Amino acid sequence: MNDELHQDSNQPGADTPAHDAAESDATAGARNGQEPVAPEANMEEEETPLTVQLEQAEARAQEYLDSLQRERAAFQNYKRRVERERDDQRQQLTGSVLARFLPVLDDFYRAMEAVPADQCDQWYEGVLLIQRKLERVLQDEGVSEIEALGLEFDPNFHEAVGVDEGVEAESGTITQVLLRGYKHGDRVLRPAMVRVAG
Repeated sequence: MNDELHQDSNQPGADTPAHDAAESDATAGARNGQEPVAPEANMEEEETPLTVQLEQAEARAQEYLDSLQRERAAFQNYKRRVERERDDQRQQLTGSVLARFLPVLDDFYRAMEAVPADQCDQWYEGVLLIQRKLERVLQDEGVSEIEALGLEFDPNFHEAVGVDEGVEAESGTITQVLLRGYKHGDRVLRPAMVRVAG
């Protein structure tokens, strides 16, 4: 009886159940006309979507970074523009206040020029000190006189109110300053009123 069992186990059809299942899967795939699928092929198919997702995520991250950099640059430009506009407004306001002192300074010049040379006493010297103090205050605020006499006429800084013919000067040269001009920094507070050679 033992010999019969031994012979049965050695017969070709006596395989294990696991081997039978594997053989039946391979046989079924061959019967259906399909190639057996290797484990490596399944891994490649699973990795492909992950690679695409990674590329899409990197593209979105780059897009967000570019958008952030653009917004940051736009904000910096806006900030500089606001600061520049604020400085311009401050300079305009300061200039308008300083311009109101110019007629007072003009009166000082007229008064001092009208005093005869033989009457330049202590009173005259005292008023002259006040005039110089006002000049110094304006200078400290950035106000400077516009040069004019003997220079070529410049419509940006000078206002011509007359022409002098027959003078020994080139045409367009300023021959006389009727009213001093002033500027605050680069901004003209008041152009100089002048006469030019014809």
